[in-house]
Amino acid sequence: MDSAQDRDIKEGKIFAILGYLWILCIIPLVFKKENSFVLNHSRQGLVIFVGVVAIFIFSIVFPWLLRPGLFLSGILSLWGILEALQGKDLRIPFVRDYADKITL
Repeated sequence: MDSAQDRDIKEGKIFAILGYLWILCIIPLVFKKENSFVLNHSRQGLVIFVGVVAIFIFSIVFPWLLRPGLFLSGILSLWGILEALQGKDLRIPFVRDYADKITL
């Protein structure tokens, strides 16, 4: 890793973690969008958050969907937080595909 990438990771860990805490994912997207480490994690967190909102909406019609959906989103968020703490760039399957399409 080069020093600029190391600096991005060191300065962005807290914001990268915030990116996985549902609605708080907006904070790093607004304040740290120039940091590529934070941006990658926050965009994935935004996709997970949108998924949670969709789960709540679909659970109105399909109530059995709520628990497994929230469990899965919680696991994905925890995985992202742990990887952000270690300073790793994470590619969550399917989530990153949608996250890469988000432009700010």
